[in-house]
Amino acid sequence: MKGFKTGVENINSYVTILGKKYSEKNLRLITGKKDVSCHTENIPEEMLLLCETIEEPLKLPYMLETFYTMQIKNEKAFHFSLLRVQVDSDLRMHEDIQKCQQRKYVAETLEKLLYGELMLGGEVPEIEDAY
Repeated sequence: MKGFKTGVENINSYVTILGKKYSEKNLRLITGKKDVSCHTENIPEEMLLLCETIEEPLKLPYMLETFYTMQIKNEKAFHFSLLRVQVDSDLRMHEDIQKCQQRKYVAETLEKLLYGELMLGGEVPEIEDAY
């Protein structure tokens, strides 16, 4: 049927920015925008690095200093990018548990490194014995 949208996205869709290929799906997640194809020149460097790192989580050990020392243009937007990756990873855990755990680990590690703690608390507070 002509013009009929199924809602199924092309999972192999990539966007080239400054000579590097990035997953369009991950760019949408990180930026929080449904359509990034016409806004690629406005995506800050730190978000591109985050996209690159969640696509290849084993790069994280080599990127820690880069993230720690870089000037983040919009701290709040970047923090929300990290939160979106964590939430998305939890929601998709049933699809590919190893991939989702690695992506979540990247986002949590960067959040701890840059902001000192996790906004989405991972620890349950201890309750003192009332007896």
